[in-house]
Order: sequence, then C-alpha cells, then structure tokens
Amino acid sequence: MFKRHLKKISDKSKENNENAARKNVIEELFYDFNVSRVQIYKMNFFRGIFFGLGSVLGGTIVVALLIWILSLVVGFFPPLEDFFNGVTDTIQSKTK
Repeated sequence: MFKRHLKKISDKSKENNENAARKNVIEELFYDFNVSRVQIYKMNFFRGIFFGLGSVLGGTIVVALLIWILSLVVGFFPPLEDFFNGVTDTIQSKTK
C-alpha cells in the first residue's frame, strides 16, 4: 500500500514537471517571437477582438440551429407547440 501511494506521488510529480516544462517552452517561444511589449499588447488586443467576434458569431449560429431544430421537432409534441405559439404571439404583440 505504501509503495502504491509512493508511486502515485511519483507519477504526479513527473506529470507536474512535464507540464511545467511544456509551459516554459511555450513561453520562451512566445517571447522569442515578440521582443517588444508593444507588439505583445497589440497582438493580444487583436486576438481578443477576433476571439470576441468568433464567440458572438459562433453563439449566433448555435442558437439559430437550435431554433431551427426545435421548429422541426415542435410538431411532434403538442404541448411544446402550444408553448412556442404562446411565446411567438407574445413576442409579436410586444414588437407592434
């Protein structure tokens, strides 16, 4: 039992060392390509803009697909159809 516990600790230590080494290599590569802080800030700024844009577009597509799939399935379940008709009527009355 003690050997098994020692083996777990040893394996966990090896895994942590490998992860730390990978992180250090990635950081070194990042700083080798970007010597100036201005370049780093600029790159992170644009990366953030594109990440946000991609998230919004991806979310919009997922929601649109979900609504489309629900519109196909709603005919099979009458209670769902009544619910969605009520929601649709409420939305249409609020927009007028």
